[in-house]
Amino acid sequence: MRNKIPCSAERLSLLDPPMIQAVVDRNAFHIGNQYLSENRVRIVEADDAQISSAVIGNSGLYEQTIRLKEGHLVSKCSCALPEEPMCRHCIAALLEYHRWTQPRNGQQKKATSSSASQSAQAPPNRDSAPAPSSATTTDLKLGEVMAFIEWLQPAIKALERGQPLPDGSKLGGDVALWVQTLRSLEERRRESEEKRTNLESDMRDREAYVSRLTQQAQTAMEEIKSLQTSSHQLRQELTACKETLAKVSEVASEVGGYDSQLKTLAGEVISKGSQLDKLAHSFREVSTALRALTKPPITP
Repeated sequence: MRNKIPCSAERLSLLDPPMIQAVVDRNAFHIGNQYLSENRVRIVEADDAQISSAVIGNSGLYEQTIRLKEGHLVSKCSCALPEEPMCRHCIAALLEYHRWTQPRNGQQKKATSSSASQSAQAPPNRDSAPAPSSATTTDLKLGEVMAFIEWLQPAIKALERGQPLPDGSKLGGDVALWVQTLRSLEERRRESEEKRTNLESDMRDREAYVSRLTQQAQTAMEEIKSLQTSSHQLRQELTACKETLAKVSEVASEVGGYDSQLKTLAGEVISKGSQLDKLAHSFREVSTALRALTKPPITP
């Protein structure tokens, strides 16, 4: 990832932590400062115009290049984090460079004052050995980094194959801390992988259980639909029965009306029958009287 931000500083050593914190993301600065406190940052090569460094992140080793160019601070890191305007690894490298340059600046000031006083007191000795420069420390760090990179290649292959990391006990100095950090990260990765496997197994069991519940729910839904259809048919039959019962009630009421009419007619017929009986009786009496009148008289 590459970023570019405006910068008015003429030298990288002028970028102190408050200035860096003022222009970067707070969370990225916090993590970068944590990398610095955990001694994960190594300056490979640096001056006031450009820094080359390496940082052990949470997921591997990343390389950074930071430089001042035409009034801009250009940072480039091998990571893929979307942090703006500078990633946590470049922030850690700038913080490490600031810490790295502080004692050097103090020593340069002291050396300048002491050399001025010594030159005024005594002539220089050509046979004396030159003072050691800071390049030796840089070379040693670069050698440690190269040894670490040589160890890192088979370590990456071992990680790809799922094998244990190679022995790094021969690596000394600060690089041993890198190896120890990578081993700790690998152990965490294995633990995370085991937890992930257990979680995947648990998820598969839960998915199977959910699938069974889904099938049971589908079966229950089909049964409910069948019951709803049967209930609808029963309601239709009940409605038809109610309609038939209503018609039967109407017919029964009509039959009741006819029955009362028949009873009335029967009463009238009986009444007229009695009248006819009386009339017939009167006819018989008249007939008897007429017969008596029509008989001839008896002679003595």
